Amino acid sequence: MLWPQEPDSADRPPLAVLMREAPVLAAAETAKTRLRQATESLSPAGRAELDALFAAAPCARDVCLGAAEGSPFLVELIRAEPERLLRVLGSDPHRHIARLIADCAAVGAAATDEAEVMRALRRMRSEAALLIALADMGGAFDLSAVTGALTDIADAAVRTALAFLLADAARAGRVHPPDPSDPAGGCGLAVIAMGKHGARELNYSSDIDLVVVYDRDRAPLADGVAISPFFVKITQGLVRLLQERSADGYVLRVDLRLRPDPGSTQVALSTAAALAYYEREGATWERAAYIKARPVAGDLDVGRQFLADLSPFVWRRVLDFQAIADVHAMKREIHAFRGHDVVAVEGHNVKLGRGGIREVEFFVQTQQLIAGGRDPLLRTSRTLDALDALTAHRWIDPKVRDALAEAYVFLRRVEHRIQMVADAQTHALPESREAMEGFARFMGYADRDAFAAALVARLQTVQTHYANLFEDAAPPAVLDADLLFPPDENDRPTLAALSRLGFREPAAASGIVRRWLAGGPRALKGEAARMHLARIVPLMLEALARGGDPDGALISADRFFTDLPGPHLLTALDRHPDLVRLLATILTAAPRLAETLARRPSLTDALLDPAFFDVLPDEESLTRHLDHLLDTAETDEEQLDRARRFRQEQHVLIGVRIASGTLPAARAGEAYATLAEVIIRALHRRVWARFTEAHGCIAGAETAVLAMGKLGGREMTAGSDLDLIVLYDFDADADPSSDGPRPLHGAQYFARFTQRLVTSLTSLTNAGKLYDVDLRLRPSGRSGPVATRLASFGTYQREEAWTWEHMALTRARVIAATPDFGAKVKAVVGAVMGQPRDPRRLAGDILDMRHAIAAEKGENDRWNLKHAAGGQVDVEFLAQYLVLAHAYDHPEIVDTATARVLAAAQRLGLLAPEDAHVLVRACRLYQDLTQVLRLSVDAHVVPADASPALKALLARAGEMPDFATLDADLADTQAKVRAIFERMLEPEAG
Repeated sequence: MLWPQEPDSADRPPLAVLMREAPVLAAAETAKTRLRQATESLSPAGRAELDALFAAAPCARDVCLGAAEGSPFLVELIRAEPERLLRVLGSDPHRHIARLIADCAAVGAAATDEAEVMRALRRMRSEAALLIALADMGGAFDLSAVTGALTDIADAAVRTALAFLLADAARAGRVHPPDPSDPAGGCGLAVIAMGKHGARELNYSSDIDLVVVYDRDRAPLADGVAISPFFVKITQGLVRLLQERSADGYVLRVDLRLRPDPGSTQVALSTAAALAYYEREGATWERAAYIKARPVAGDLDVGRQFLADLSPFVWRRVLDFQAIADVHAMKREIHAFRGHDVVAVEGHNVKLGRGGIREVEFFVQTQQLIAGGRDPLLRTSRTLDALDALTAHRWIDPKVRDALAEAYVFLRRVEHRIQMVADAQTHALPESREAMEGFARFMGYADRDAFAAALVARLQTVQTHYANLFEDAAPPAVLDADLLFPPDENDRPTLAALSRLGFREPAAASGIVRRWLAGGPRALKGEAARMHLARIVPLMLEALARGGDPDGALISADRFFTDLPGPHLLTALDRHPDLVRLLATILTAAPRLAETLARRPSLTDALLDPAFFDVLPDEESLTRHLDHLLDTAETDEEQLDRARRFRQEQHVLIGVRIASGTLPAARAGEAYATLAEVIIRALHRRVWARFTEAHGCIAGAETAVLAMGKLGGREMTAGSDLDLIVLYDFDADADPSSDGPRPLHGAQYFARFTQRLVTSLTSLTNAGKLYDVDLRLRPSGRSGPVATRLASFGTYQREEAWTWEHMALTRARVIAATPDFGAKVKAVVGAVMGQPRDPRRLAGDILDMRHAIAAEKGENDRWNLKHAAGGQVDVEFLAQYLVLAHAYDHPEIVDTATARVLAAAQRLGLLAPEDAHVLVRACRLYQDLTQVLRLSVDAHVVPADASPALKALLARAGEMPDFATLDADLADTQAKVRAIFERMLEPEAG
């Protein structure tokens, strides 16, 4: 334990006095009101004590005001029990943490009631969370103290919960501990902390990664008690005690997926089975994970022996450059891409994004794995200590150590402040500039730009050193020798080299390359093109081999070069080796994208632009660009062609960003939707102008395009069609006939316009097609008119529409209309959403729909992300139920985005916090994986023959170390979602 446990003494000042910095307030009076409301239940004596503390330590008052302005979570902790604030500010923080731990352990040791232990654990966590946050914000704790305190609370929670469960089992006669006063000692079960928990580097709202093992020969179980089921039940109980939410909140979210083969093993497994797994098939990332491993609870001797037995797997005696290259290949090659040093601040992920915390950790861990087998002094788990050790042993320069350490401390501080806002396990900065202004002040900066400058400087520092890592390392031995591809026959040394690279059929691979160099593909007819290709072939082959299926990747590359219309791209590839690596990534993980790139090689010009990996073009810049293209077209046909090329180009650029890891899949849906909206609005204006030229106007005529489905929710993918409804209106007292040379009457006028608009979006021209458009969500579906008058639309939705139509309407969003008419449409939709509804009938209708979909589509394939039990449909239906059931009383729940609806439902108390956490995470996971699948194979499911590169890309999108762990996580997530779905809807429907 980090903290001393001696009693308070006069020479240890309280936290309030230790504070020396505070957030910058934007609205001081509002912050004062919030803090006053949060502490209004204090007794007069307590109020006087707090006022005295603030008078003696004004900085403490400013810190509390900053918390009131910037963190709803901290405000709620104070409001729930204002005396907490007094205890925290008035005590020495180190001793107060120790006291919280000791008090909780005492309750756990004496308790026989699980509810009592759960309450004690949660109260310990809540008070510690308030203390640590205020100490961090006030500068009283440095990073080591913050992470150490968070880790000690986590250790204590795991120890206390496990001890209670074992004592409870001992009382039931199922286990006979050697020392009844210490039920965990000698129990045979060890809890191993992994990741940041193991390294004593926990972040503010961190999950904890645990591996639970037991020694069959040491477990003192009663006769007849089966060891595996017993310890599995203990582990499940441990997770429940820590992460189940109650009126007092939760303690920690527990992640058990770092255990061996999590998709097919129990949550606790024997040390023998675990060791056998690592010896047989342990991956390099698992070696890196165990650098930070530490026994924290249970039988610590079993834990220490397990890690000692595992040491030869983690720390190899030989320098293992090849294994590290495997870990680094995709991320390092992509992140070294030219122009990649530009960082968009809004929405940046300070953990996983460019220049982030993960890159510092990888910088350290890879070098530890290389040299730690020979030098035990490098085997430290803490990142900053490891940087010192690497410097002391001359693996890195002191200046590099200092720069990375300073950046790491800064980024961890930002990470903690992000998580303090709402106690959410997130690492992403706010998406909007306005929200970033508030966050910058919460960080203590005057404004967004001052914070952004400080952040970007650190991100670029990390990125520079990370990109340079291993840059001087020798290339793989396979490329040391010349690779020869003579025109008439295969070269034997080259075949051997290809075999070492992993090609299963080296002769066939050599034949493909020889055909290239002989000028087989039309793009390679010229001698200059073949010279460029000859220079990049070794790097291309090595990069293709990295994807895990060299033969399949080379076939993709062959199709790519065969489809190339000309030699332009070869010159760029020869000049930019990083572009070769990026192309290899696309070929191995996203062959559909590669096909498009082959047809449009000019798109690679954009990839070479340093601004490519900067901020995605926003709506304004896309609109400006498209307007210029369309306004300079000489004919209507050329306009349509230009719109199609514009869409194709932007789709490819979004796709490359996803495949290369520079655009999180979570934000890709918005990018695709923004692009579609810009195109629809541009064509809506121009089709209307041409239409009125031909047919004239009807007085007061207005039209609006209502986006539904994925476009309405801004959750589009590369393969999404457009679900649209076209609404119109005109002056009731005016002549309903148009006044042009070819007049049309009333509804016919607007129907013809809608057909023209749909044709402009769907017709196939020489440049392809823009989108498929689906109008079936309009009133009466296929049998109804293609355009609907607004009044009729409102009447239909209020009086005739089915539940499924109202569910679809939850995602309705006006994307093309004049401001006034758009507001009228929005008001009609809002009124429909706000109708009172019978929750029982609503739930019954939704369950009937879900059962019908399952009968038609099936729900047993978990990689059918949309239709699987507990999959995307379940999450979306729950969000739609919450909107329709509660919009009458809570209009603020209405939103077109599923994740935002779920978050709003939690804020309004309509969804339990733990359920909201599961559902929001599931929503994002499904959307992220779907983005990759639609980009790579244009499907919602993972094909049986999915390439290793595609599986790796999916694992990265799901933020999992490998596909097997992602598969286990997906199964666990879907089970939780389906349980929530049934628990929320079935009682209502029954």
